[in-house]
Amino acid sequence: MHLLTTSLDKLLSVIEAVGGFVAILAFLFWVAGKVRGRFEKPLANVLLLGPAVILLLIGLVIPAIRTIFLSFRGQYAIGPNVKYVGFANYKWAFTDPHTLHTLLRTAEWLVIVPVVSTVMGMIFSILVDRMRFQVIAKSLIFMPTAISFVGASLIWKYVYQYRSPGLPQIGLLSEVVMKLGWSHPPNWLLSSPLNTFLLMVILVWIETGFAMVILGAAIRSVPDDVIEAARVDGAKGWRLFRSVQLPMISTTVTVVLITIMTATLKIFDIVYTITGGDFKTDTLSNEMYTQIFESFNTGRGSALAVILFMAVVPLVTVSIFRLRRERYA
Repeated sequence: MHLLTTSLDKLLSVIEAVGGFVAILAFLFWVAGKVRGRFEKPLANVLLLGPAVILLLIGLVIPAIRTIFLSFRGQYAIGPNVKYVGFANYKWAFTDPHTLHTLLRTAEWLVIVPVVSTVMGMIFSILVDRMRFQVIAKSLIFMPTAISFVGASLIWKYVYQYRSPGLPQIGLLSEVVMKLGWSHPPNWLLSSPLNTFLLMVILVWIETGFAMVILGAAIRSVPDDVIEAARVDGAKGWRLFRSVQLPMISTTVTVVLITIMTATLKIFDIVYTITGGDFKTDTLSNEMYTQIFESFNTGRGSALAVILFMAVVPLVTVSIFRLRRERYA
């Protein structure tokens, strides 16, 4: 009963907050509707852009500035022991052996997962379009994209579950390889670097459907007359795809790659759910969480957050410039 009352109180608090925000916006829009003359357009711009700018400042800009500020501090963010340490936290990130291996492992994720996901998405987009019941096939391939990272991790954790060969196997992977003749498979999640690649499989499984849908739409958008002209010139099969279709969808391929790279850089759920970053599976975002919420070292965790942010910015910038260039062309 107490739990129900607490839940209802929280729900009412959310409703009040949302209702108050909507009421304030409605009042401001009503005021804007009454204004006439030279102040009408400036006021409309302020009212339309103001809420978005305020939310952007509260949710992104101010926290980013504060994180950068904290990255130059010591372990404690507040209190009497706060100390300015300069670039010591960044030096630690690039010189500490454990953290350096974490950065290199994150770079492996950044290279392998986007490339494999994009290539598999491309292959599936081509093959599925030639199938008879392509809607069913596309739905099955795209379905993992709708699953949360934690949910997908729990599914694959049972796939990788390990027991000694003499015991009944509950892990699908162990059962399959033992049926194929591998009598003593390793403990999958404890064997490094195999466990890192097995974790990558989960993200590839999730992102392949996304890549398939986007790239499939791009391939179908290639004009038929271009395809027919290439076939008249003798291009077909792999040559047709490599010389005609792929160059025409290169911008879409880049966007898909960068989108998956951005998601890969922020990967936390899979690692934390399955291994917690142990057994040499740690990634940058998981180490950031560990430093802030487990080791309570705000300075080092903030430095890792800034490094993660600086790694994402170039990817987003390249994507924006590619899209603008294509639009202008």
